[in-house]
Amino acid sequence: MSFITTETENAVLKIKLSRPDKFNSFNREMALELQTALSRAEKDPAVRAIYLTAEGKAFCAGQDLAEAIDPNGPGIKKIVEEHYNPIIKQIRSIEKPIVCGVNGVAAGAGANIALACDIVIAAESSSFIQAFSKIGLIPDSGGTFFLPRLVGFQRATALMMLGDKVSAADAFTFGMVYKTVTDADLHTKAMEVATTLSNMPTKGIGLTKRLLNEAMTNDLDQQLKREGDVQFEAANTYDYKEGVNAFLEKRKPVFKGE
Repeated sequence: MSFITTETENAVLKIKLSRPDKFNSFNREMALELQTALSRAEKDPAVRAIYLTAEGKAFCAGQDLAEAIDPNGPGIKKIVEEHYNPIIKQIRSIEKPIVCGVNGVAAGAGANIALACDIVIAAESSSFIQAFSKIGLIPDSGGTFFLPRLVGFQRATALMMLGDKVSAADAFTFGMVYKTVTDADLHTKAMEVATTLSNMPTKGIGLTKRLLNEAMTNDLDQQLKREGDVQFEAANTYDYKEGVNAFLEKRKPVFKGE
């Protein structure tokens, strides 16, 4: 049984979490399937953007706790190290834009997977919960890394310790998501963003993502040096030459993602 569905539309790979009867909570099979889908997207040159969303009423309720406490299951250490850490690393290392459409509650690891994506669009009825403290755990899946950088140290601390539910409107105000849209418009609007990105200079977008990742730990001098190095790399792409020629010729560029 597959817990992930994929579909390619133009140059966008749509990945859907598909365990709606369990609010798309992760078990081992689903986590490994998502890793496989992300690997496919990374390696396929025809895929120039990724859209991650879910089926049903929830985006993702986090970890399936029945699996987590199963004495014959993988156990918490393996769940973190083999399920979630690889997913977060893939999301950040794939040099293609990843748009996340949050269609309902995003709790625990589900919230942090969403927040690790490049651009997050949330349905008006969706919400985000750092649910870990409710059961005596700590935020994993990059939560302690990304959330303070998105919302500030004080607010992140409160959200993680108290486990408050954050509405889509508040998530937008806090800087957790790019925009909110009506529930009915979520997939259309999110796919519009993903499609726009898929028609842009993929190499340049990917290099921008690389520098944003590095900026998390670099100081200013290091980042300026890296910008110079990576700009040289960007300037040697087909898409840069096409963009410049199109500008000079006063026409719309046709980028190839090369």
